Amino acid sequence: MTKTLLVTSTEEGTGKTAVSIALGMLAKERGLDVGYMKPKGTRLRSRVGKTLDEDPMLARELLEMDAEMHELEPVVYSPTFIEQVIRGQEDASDLQTQVKEHFETLAAGRDLMIVEGGGSLTTGGIVDLTDADVAELLDAEVLLLGGYETAGDVDEVLAAARQLDDRLAGVLFNAVTDDAFDSLETDAAPFLESKGISVHGVLPREQDLAGITVADLADELGAEILTNADTDAYVERFSVGAMGSDAALRHFRRTRDAAVITGGDRSDVQTAALQAPGIECLILTGGHRPTGAVIGKAEEKGVPILLLQTDTLTAIDRAEGVVSEGRTRDAKTVDRMGELLASHADVDGLIGAPVEDADE
Repeated sequence: MTKTLLVTSTEEGTGKTAVSIALGMLAKERGLDVGYMKPKGTRLRSRVGKTLDEDPMLARELLEMDAEMHELEPVVYSPTFIEQVIRGQEDASDLQTQVKEHFETLAAGRDLMIVEGGGSLTTGGIVDLTDADVAELLDAEVLLLGGYETAGDVDEVLAAARQLDDRLAGVLFNAVTDDAFDSLETDAAPFLESKGISVHGVLPREQDLAGITVADLADELGAEILTNADTDAYVERFSVGAMGSDAALRHFRRTRDAAVITGGDRSDVQTAALQAPGIECLILTGGHRPTGAVIGKAEEKGVPILLLQTDTLTAIDRAEGVVSEGRTRDAKTVDRMGELLASHADVDGLIGAPVEDADE
């Protein structure tokens, strides 16, 4: 009988893709026949006239599946699709039937099916295809991914547990910092266990999984790099320079591993950003090239300057999308996630006993 594990999360950007595929690869190493599906495509890119989610493409490659994309991703959960649902142009029951039928095709003869959730736990509610709905439809156990910074984050886990009810196999905390680890291990994890919620592991935060290099960020944004500064530093967050220079400097000094987004004509904000130690690059908008003095100061400080032709609001939207998704969905990242899972999580408990043990 096929075991089905659905990987969902309390919020977007918690590493569902890397964890899903890495679990699948670890299961294959144990001799299991593994399949994958992402019922709702939410990480959408346009390719050759079609809008598709890149996550199933990566899973198909790394798990060596020969399934068609429409089987791996039955619902393209795009803004256009959502509008069509609201206008009554999509039928929820038909979509559920499609998901069920494609799943059965993919699961035939498999030991394990990994089902990746889309967006967050509640994505898909307008067609009764939240991750809780999908788990019920496909008779899946659910692994909940969550982040942990403070004890208050336990609220999100408990709320998700109530939605998932007896489908919940447990929670896996991802990208936990050293500062938060002791609190999680000493207090939060035992509390959750006392509530009947299994904690299957705590994965440490690693910068190359949490952010994106300046070089990759420039490539993703199609930015022109104006300096000769090193572009290997990681960016994890953005700070918008829309205030005066004094306020900007105070703000910039409170952040780290950040990129400042501001207009190319705001030399005062650019100069302030270059005085803050936690700023890894400047992203200048509007196609305005900075002054020679700013470029010279940036090269002296080793801070790259990226130039975009778009306006600031568009740049913010695109840049935040890039960092929240990251360039983390690739073979290298999945391999590293597999190593973290093997070291810090109960992999066998999640995927089931290896084939050789099952016959004993």
